[in-house]
Amino acid sequence: MQISKRLQAVAGMVTQGNRVADIGCDHAYTAIYLLTNRISPYVVAMDINQGPLDRAKENVEKFAVEDRVSIRKSDGLEKLHPGEVDTILIAGMGGRLMVEILRANMEIVSAAKELILQPQSEAYYVRETLKEMGYLIIKESMLKEDGKYYVIMKLKADTAHISVKEFQLLKPEHIYFSRQLLEERNPILLEFLRSEKQQYMKIYQELITQQTTQSIKRQAELHDLINLIDTAMGYYMDDRG
Repeated sequence: MQISKRLQAVAGMVTQGNRVADIGCDHAYTAIYLLTNRISPYVVAMDINQGPLDRAKENVEKFAVEDRVSIRKSDGLEKLHPGEVDTILIAGMGGRLMVEILRANMEIVSAAKELILQPQSEAYYVRETLKEMGYLIIKESMLKEDGKYYVIMKLKADTAHISVKEFQLLKPEHIYFSRQLLEERNPILLEFLRSEKQQYMKIYQELITQQTTQSIKRQAELHDLINLIDTAMGYYMDDRG
């Protein structure tokens, strides 16, 4: 089965042999990919809307994997049982909605071995909030597809309550742009940083001509973001960590 580069990267984060819950499964493309490529032996494909679930059922039957898939209409994780899966996978949702889904079902979330998250927006919010919830980002990747940038995170609970140094988010740029991607000097992240800086600079220059209270506040916010981007870009020029 052919799926997007983004979904391939998401599926590739799953630990081999883990049972998976795909939340917001859409047409079950990721579930089928996980099964047909022998990454996972069993997938629970869940969505809040009946239409995508009907398509998911058709696709699962088409690829003859129905004996290894459970398709469920569910608001977030509510129809999943604690301990039923090893991996909770959520891709293609806004960061805040993703966090809301996890927070609403912590008994289920805490029973899983890992989380694979691909937020469409506010990745910094996901990093910061999951850190507060006691999770460590143990792997992170970034890709560009059809002109859009995507971040994918693999997280595990810090059950010993001791954040391993190499996984800690110690600085603001770690929260906003990923410590791992910065320290490995990820080229796609650098491209993203340059694009964001150019966009913010353009908006900042336009706002300078407007001296309203709201404009001045936004200028200050953009100034801070541009400085943070400059700090992040510094990782590509020296050996900081």
